[in-house]
Amino acid sequence: MRFNQIAGACLAACTALTTAAVVPAEPIEKRATSTTSRVADAACTNGPNTRACWKNGYSIATDFDQKFPTTGNTVTQNLEITNGTCNPDGHGSRLCLLINGQYPGPTIRATWGDMLSITVKNSMQDNGTSLHWHGVRQYHSPGSDGVNGITECPLAPGQTKTYTFQVTQYGSSWVHAHYSSQYGDGVIAPIVFDGPASANYDEDLGPYILNEWYYQTSYQINAIASVNLGNGGPPPNADNMLINGTNKNANGGGSYNQVKITSGKKYRLRLINMSVDNYIRVSLDGHTMQVMTTDFIPCKPFFVNSLLLGIGQRYDVVINANQTAGNYWFRANVANDCLSGNNFYGRAIWSYSSVTPGTPTTSANTQDSVCLEPSQAAPYWVQPVPSGSFASQIDALDVGLTKAQVVPNGDAIIVWAINTSSINVAWDHPTLQYVMEGNTSYPTQFNVVPTVNEGAWNYVVVQMLPNNPPVPHPFHLHGHDFFLLGQGSGTFSAGSASLNFATPPRRDTATVPGGGWLAIAFNSNNPGTWLMHCHIAWHVSEGLGVQFLESPSQITLPDKSQFDSQCSAWDKYYQTAYWKKDDSGI
Repeated sequence: MRFNQIAGACLAACTALTTAAVVPAEPIEKRATSTTSRVADAACTNGPNTRACWKNGYSIATDFDQKFPTTGNTVTQNLEITNGTCNPDGHGSRLCLLINGQYPGPTIRATWGDMLSITVKNSMQDNGTSLHWHGVRQYHSPGSDGVNGITECPLAPGQTKTYTFQVTQYGSSWVHAHYSSQYGDGVIAPIVFDGPASANYDEDLGPYILNEWYYQTSYQINAIASVNLGNGGPPPNADNMLINGTNKNANGGGSYNQVKITSGKKYRLRLINMSVDNYIRVSLDGHTMQVMTTDFIPCKPFFVNSLLLGIGQRYDVVINANQTAGNYWFRANVANDCLSGNNFYGRAIWSYSSVTPGTPTTSANTQDSVCLEPSQAAPYWVQPVPSGSFASQIDALDVGLTKAQVVPNGDAIIVWAINTSSINVAWDHPTLQYVMEGNTSYPTQFNVVPTVNEGAWNYVVVQMLPNNPPVPHPFHLHGHDFFLLGQGSGTFSAGSASLNFATPPRRDTATVPGGGWLAIAFNSNNPGTWLMHCHIAWHVSEGLGVQFLESPSQITLPDKSQFDSQCSAWDKYYQTAYWKKDDSGI
């Protein structure tokens, strides 16, 4: 049904635009009525039947890398990280690191075009920290990317830092610590940036957090995973799966997350995988999910029975409450086909409002079993990637195991590496400090890769080397979305690989298949020091990452006095710190 039949308030420009949000249409740049620079009329307002509209001339047609609003509004929030305990599945309390005394942390919500000013206080006893705003572009604000050893020194206990940046994107994501594997102990929280959408819905159910849970601390599991890697084995299985921070355990304790829905309504659900290790496959019995975003990127809506989320990935979906009223299982299962391990499974109960909530007896939907992103995920904005210089300008990043000395004067141990180099940052001398000093003598273990000049295209092929563990790796790029040109098994060959330059999917996290390759492209349009890494926490802890140095002479640098003060406080704390750095640091 066309929107002008439902909501006559839209003007003609809005009508043409919003129709395209739900019906396959010709590429945006070919339409006479709208392009990424000519957007919908300001009178087109956002509502249940016009979610493609926004305000002040902005809409779903606006590619936010090219144009975004400035609202003049600043959203402020205070986050305090403390030692505590939590017991999310009823198995028993254990040490947790909490944001504002809760697990998961509070939702950070702002509107497209707002400024965010978030003050973080580290009140933990024996941990430094830094907070990374996953997938956030940090346009002209690389000092707020929150990666200790790259964009800042760690925040010492008792210290505060204010992260300030503009919300140039919209959609769903999360914030997490980037201090070793710390986020696995609780330093996570969802992010919602309100804006237009490529599919309609009645109600926004908000973030739906998915992650595995361990009964040992993340630091303990990280240490075991490192020993296991050296012995040729996998990391330990997780003990349970959580949905929005809760689940029952294998012995029956704990409680299920519960959701009420009303017949005839459509619901937006913001799926976010905040795991440290597990790929997760989700589904709602008897219902399909209409996918409308991949990470932060609006896509042409498509329907699935189940959906795979790699670590760090997000999908915003619409669920239509159009089935027989009853109680239905929402399932979150570990993706064994991705070689993820978990001793249990996640369940939640979705109940129609006209029935009494109870234990469902429903059967699971058909489940996919391929450890790759959905092939039908086409971005709403059509932006072809130039292919002429691809073969001659590839940055080849070969992934494999090597031996490296991670701790000064320590033994060489087995670690993950890219091009035989395992990333190992310096907490007390971050990469951005080198840029501020004009010092280009980056240590080899920083794994610094210069990008091409501003405005040009970077082409990157991440290749799993043979004779290495064939585990899939969810690679995440900071500071940019990338265009996913292709993925495949075996060894990449530019002459024979099937690549999509015309309509490539766009996102910030994608899978390198086990024993295979991932080809991506991104434009140099955001000067900064940008980490790219495997988002399995144990793997980046073991060195699986590089950092792209983009146009250092054009980087908008953070306030030097604040930067230096934070590093001085860290240096003073670290002299007597109980726990010393024993991994890559990120």
